[in-house]
Amino acid sequence: MLAHVAVAQQPFEDLIAHLTRSSSLGPGEAARLIDDVVGYFSEPADAFVRRRHGELKARGLTNERAFTQIAVELQLRLVAPPQYTLRQLRRIIYG
Repeated sequence: MLAHVAVAQQPFEDLIAHLTRSSSLGPGEAARLIDDVVGYFSEPADAFVRRRHGELKARGLTNERAFTQIAVELQLRLVAPPQYTLRQLRRIIYG
């Protein structure tokens, strides 16, 4: 991961500088935070659907509630994927 952080510092030098000025983060911590956020939002939509479905099911939500919540969350992503129907979400999980 450290090699990935070093690569991420180049395009985000201004952001790293901003975070170190506006928070208690050091440059290394700011770079790791940026790397984590970029990685989170780089997750493909189908991987996000699978991960969130597992998390929501583990919290006891029914499939109907889980798929409805996932559909809403997908639209809130930084770069929203195409809008999936509940049927399409089920197909991602169950094939």
